[in-house]
Amino acid sequence: MNILVTGAAGFIGFHTAKKLLELGHTVVGVDSMNDYYDPALKQARLKLLEHANFSFHQFDLADRATTAEFFVAQKIDRVIHLAAQAGVRFSVDHPAEYLDRNIIAFGNVLEGCRHAKIPHLVYASSSSIYGLNEKTPFSIHDAVDHPVSLYAATKRANELMAHVYSHQFNLPTTGLRFFTVYGPWDRPDMALQSFALKIARGETIEVFNNGELLRDWTYVDDIVTGIIAAMDHIPARSESRTLDPATSWAPFRIYNLGGGNPVKLIDFIHQLETALGKTARTEFKPLRPEDVLATHADASDTERDLGFKPTLTFADGLPKFVAWFREYYRV
Repeated sequence: MNILVTGAAGFIGFHTAKKLLELGHTVVGVDSMNDYYDPALKQARLKLLEHANFSFHQFDLADRATTAEFFVAQKIDRVIHLAAQAGVRFSVDHPAEYLDRNIIAFGNVLEGCRHAKIPHLVYASSSSIYGLNEKTPFSIHDAVDHPVSLYAATKRANELMAHVYSHQFNLPTTGLRFFTVYGPWDRPDMALQSFALKIARGETIEVFNNGELLRDWTYVDDIVTGIIAAMDHIPARSESRTLDPATSWAPFRIYNLGGGNPVKLIDFIHQLETALGKTARTEFKPLRPEDVLATHADASDTERDLGFKPTLTFADGLPKFVAWFREYYRV
């Protein structure tokens, strides 16, 4: 198949494109290559994607005309939309970036899929949308009406926008709520790489809520397996008129992709210290209003429908990240 992967130079997009190429697909990659973090890391990822079946296009999906022209010019069998402005904390002071890259860009992708009659759109959502929900593990059948960051709100908006297009235009869409993805080639603004860099350099790391935050770490290879499984599982219209936050009579579905074994922030730090062979300098700070206390995925629906079952615990995946980290940063 000819598969469009947006955000192809990003962390998850790179791993997804790489796996699709290994499976024999043709991949069309799109990325704006913005400077939210060092573009050199994105360029290094793209270097590893050089392949006869890979083509790359650099442009901003928030540009309506360019995006529309691109969809007309390409012959695409599936769209995997992973491009977005990521980061919970960055959204506090840079709201316009999220409105442009997560709302406008996603609307342009939906329009492109609609007019090109794409058979299936798979897109990235986030565990952040569960917000103030206290019942864990988080279920796709729970209401998610109280996000605590603009980033989370834009991801929830994406799900609602997708449902409209599924309903009105019969566009099959599947949203995947990612839970704290980690692994080689991850982003330097994410906790794992950010903490690793500071520990390696002897800098102080900020630890919020006394390290009592709980995160459901999910290894990137497991995430990619879930993405590809979702791509091959096209939702259909249902005869049932029952409405549910995760399903609809429209060809629309939502799934959690999470490891299912949350780790406390303080325990994560200790494991990272051991893996790096160096003690962290820490500064404890109170909980920030944009942070959720815990994330924990109920992936039972995902396992039933997509066969998704994570293979690596955080303890198993951490050494793989550290090996890449040492080689890339030469530390």
